[in-house]
Amino acid sequence: MSGARRASWLAAGLILGAGACYCVYRLTRGRRRGGRGLGPRPARSADQLQKLLYLLDSTDDPFITERVLVTLGNSAAFSVNQAIIRELGGIPIVGKKINSPNQSIKEKALNALNNLSVNVENQIKIKTYVHQVCEDVLSGPLNSAVQLAGLRLLTNMTVTNDHQHLLGGYITDLFRVLLAGNGNTKVQVLKLIVNLSENPAMTEGLLGAQVDSAFLALFDSHVAAEILLRALTLFQNINNCVKAEGRQAAQPSFPQGSLFSLLYGEECVQKMRALGSHHDADVKEKAAAITPAF
Repeated sequence: MSGARRASWLAAGLILGAGACYCVYRLTRGRRRGGRGLGPRPARSADQLQKLLYLLDSTDDPFITERVLVTLGNSAAFSVNQAIIRELGGIPIVGKKINSPNQSIKEKALNALNNLSVNVENQIKIKTYVHQVCEDVLSGPLNSAVQLAGLRLLTNMTVTNDHQHLLGGYITDLFRVLLAGNGNTKVQVLKLIVNLSENPAMTEGLLGAQVDSAFLALFDSHVAAEILLRALTLFQNINNCVKAEGRQAAQPSFPQGSLFSLLYGEECVQKMRALGSHHDADVKEKAAAITPAF
């Protein structure tokens, strides 16, 4: 691309980005005192978003691509724009950018899809990308921005039960990332797995997952509360699902090395009892709710 053409594309991208941001401001500003002011301007918003989507679809410039994705992602934080982007056919345009070898572009595309996924109708289109996002999360650099962005998207996509089955084949590997990752990664993986644990249809897949015994260290009393509480919530949810299904916890229906064998083994029993004297009241409450399962 020539220098002049590059400059013109850059200018167009910056202008369109500024226009879309202004449009979001107009849409969300609300009314002035006295009941008079600016109401929503969906037609203007659609026009600006359409231009952004056209620019994203037609440019090969990584800088422009990244800036447009950021602007679309910010716009998609608002429900009215989530619907407009879908109706303009924008989800596949954003979605194909997760194939980019540029890690920054991939991250921005995942962030935009994450905001778009808050809309349930959008999830029907975004579910197409779940398998690829799972593969990227599991094979990409540990604790990277791309991995965290992918985990956030998967977490949003599993808030309801509708698409959780798409992750059924990745549960063991998600536990692997949980144990290998840093604190931020652990929290994000736990958010995702906790979503799955609320669904009785996912219980067997979770209990049958092969999980390293290091998982039980998440129940140590010195573990950060944001991790410990989520790990306990995971156990509590699974326990509730087991009870609801009428399955006896002692039933040897899962192999050695499975999550089942860890959660209902003697070492975990001791850890739950020890947490009964934890200084955090929420931890004590959850541990006490789980202990009768043994």
